[in-house]
Amino acid sequence: MIGYMITWTTYGTWLQGDKRGYVKNGRILGENKDLRKSNIFNRRGSIVRLTVQQQEVARKAIFGEAENLGQKIYAVAVCANHIHMVVDCVDETIETIVARYKKTARQALNVNRFVGRVWTRGYDKRFCFDEKSLKDRIEYVRRHN
Repeated sequence: MIGYMITWTTYGTWLQGDKRGYVKNGRILGENKDLRKSNIFNRRGSIVRLTVQQQEVARKAIFGEAENLGQKIYAVAVCANHIHMVVDCVDETIETIVARYKKTARQALNVNRFVGRVWTRGYDKRFCFDEKSLKDRIEYVRRHN
């Protein structure tokens, strides 16, 4: 494996059961109205959409953490409701790395007066085993900028 794409969403913006589909355990699943209703009912806070300024704060924090990790970022898209990143492999697990990026971005947002939960639990990962898959993932992320 030469790299991977990771994606996570802001709180409440893309629930399981969503009509756009959703990812669970690496599988893309279709709409499930009952599951979505249940998730809306159980939501514990406001839906989070990052402003352009907040997106830039999160982006800078992510690049700073990548430097701390010694991890190369090939592409990143920090959007109002989600983040996509394509990165190279380093010695830490993907789970640890995602947790560090989410925590660092949340802390940077907190310093900039954002209060409350920012991210959903979990994330999606897509592996890049060769140059073609790496380039395809990079192009996908760049289209989101």
